[in-house]
Amino acid sequence: QVQLVESGGGLVQAGGSLRLSCAASGRTIIANSISWFRQPPGKEREFVAGITWSSSSAYYADSVKGRFTISRSNAKDTVYLQMNSLKPEDTAVYYCAVNTVSTIATMSNEYPYWGQGTQVTVSS
Repeated sequence: QVQLVESGGGLVQAGGSLRLSCAASGRTIIANSISWFRQPPGKEREFVAGITWSSSSAYYADSVKGRFTISRSNAKDTVYLQMNSLKPEDTAVYYCAVNTVSTIATMSNEYPYWGQGTQVTVSS
């Protein structure tokens, strides 16, 4: 089992920045990729960004490319999502998820391990 705990969400004005963290614990040896998803109010959960556990590859949704950056700290088993130039449409609950395969999947049902989520609200 892998446990994930997100933090760093909050309320920010449009154009501002936030950095989300996802701390992984447990059997992280089985983790080969980790991603961020988000679920806006009343909408489906959607892929935001993903990174391989070795940090050799990253992938972003078109909606966040150039504004968000995903990174991983090897020492801390923590993944970060730096979010810049935030827009009201970025408002959502953000989740991190771990997969046991090294391919960065974009479908949420391919991820067996999830955190509890952290709320990000961007005001206009």
